[in-house]
Amino acid sequence: MTTSNKHSQLTQYLITTAALVVIFAGIREIAPILIPFLLSCFIAVMCLAPMHWLQQRKVPSALSVMIVITLLILILLLLGIFVGASLTDFTRSLPQYQQRLDSLMLSIMTTLANLGFEMSGFNIKDIIDPAAAMQMANSLFGALSQVLSNTFLIILTIVFILLEASSFPLKVRAMMGNAEHSLEHFDRFIQSVNQYVAIKAVVSLVTGLVIAIALAIIGVDYPILWGFLAFLLNFIPNIGSIIAAVPAVLLAMIQLGWAAALASSIVYLLVNLVVGSMIEPRLLGKGIGLSALVVFLSLIFWGWLLGPVGMLLSVPLTITVKIALESNERSRWLAIWLGSGEAAAEQLSLKT
Repeated sequence: MTTSNKHSQLTQYLITTAALVVIFAGIREIAPILIPFLLSCFIAVMCLAPMHWLQQRKVPSALSVMIVITLLILILLLLGIFVGASLTDFTRSLPQYQQRLDSLMLSIMTTLANLGFEMSGFNIKDIIDPAAAMQMANSLFGALSQVLSNTFLIILTIVFILLEASSFPLKVRAMMGNAEHSLEHFDRFIQSVNQYVAIKAVVSLVTGLVIAIALAIIGVDYPILWGFLAFLLNFIPNIGSIIAAVPAVLLAMIQLGWAAALASSIVYLLVNLVVGSMIEPRLLGKGIGLSALVVFLSLIFWGWLLGPVGMLLSVPLTITVKIALESNERSRWLAIWLGSGEAAAEQLSLKT
């Protein structure tokens, strides 16, 4: 490679990096507009499966969209009634819970000091602050409630997306020169995202229901709220269930004592072992095709870029980016880096 070619390639990399920085800055600026649209797309993908099910049974497209949207509105109303009331009460009681947590941490430090551990000049809250977990859950609910305040706009966007869904392949054929090649990637993208979101939604719903019922039996306050949190954060693989468990277990500890906290921990552990390690892998097959490190980094990146809602949508958005990178020969190596080791081994075996 000549020196001029090296300089040209370096210049291209610098221009691409600068363009990405500008794009990310622009996304952060328009986040209040972009987040409702992304959430609308996410919900619309979940609605595609029941809509196609109705269409396969000879229900007209417009009527199937109307039925699905009506069911969606009913679900949102029920969530607003039950989850909204619990969220309001929890937000009002949050300062009291944080005070109890502070008292509990002080009691733990006192006990350790009595056992002979040197605690002078040491504050356990400098290392871990349990109250921050409660505040984080409240912030996530608050951010989601703020987005859902544009419910009418979101539902209207979903309606138009569902109505236009059948015409997307025709538009791709009209836009792209290599129509069959483009449609192949487009269909694979739609199928991958739709399959992942649909299966994850059902699994997350089962997880949320089981946890809500179990916490209600134990006697933990706001079981519907914690079940809803488990449903949301189950869309984040590997660590979402852990994040969802922390505030509920802490509340059980300060409300009912260590036994209830242990029982709540066991519930979360069993649910995640059965659902996350047995049921979900069988339904998803080979999984989402992303490495665990990429899932974690995407959670941080999309959370930084779009806030708490970006954390919920981190995996679908990263899958979208990965499939888009796979569609181009020059960027396919990035898609391989984002993928799991099993996916890389499979591609390597195909080459050999």
